[in-house]
Amino acid sequence: MASTLPRSYEAFVQGRVKFRVGRIVYLAFSRDETLLGFAFPKEWRDALVESEPEKYMLPRESDLRYNWVVVRLAAIDEEEMRELVIDAWAIVVPKSVAAAYAEREDQVWQASRDGS
Repeated sequence: MASTLPRSYEAFVQGRVKFRVGRIVYLAFSRDETLLGFAFPKEWRDALVESEPEKYMLPRESDLRYNWVVVRLAAIDEEEMRELVIDAWAIVVPKSVAAAYAEREDQVWQASRDGS
């Protein structure tokens, strides 16, 4: 999913899969692929973690300065994963790129709903 988003590309850094836009990392899998760090606004992350501590956790101390949260992959389903990926990507791309993508997705959804 992440590799299909505009301007997104996959990178391997010290044995870990990461997805970037330019030089900005917006997704990073743990080495054992049980955790996923993702771009998320700092001002909302405490509320997210507190609301569902079985799913989400704060990043390690050295990453607290970044807009970043970690999710336990076993605790989310495919739809939640899709939403996290798109939302994290939208944080790091220009607003116009995210808006154009959202508009295209809405058109595809509407066409599938209308049977077109």
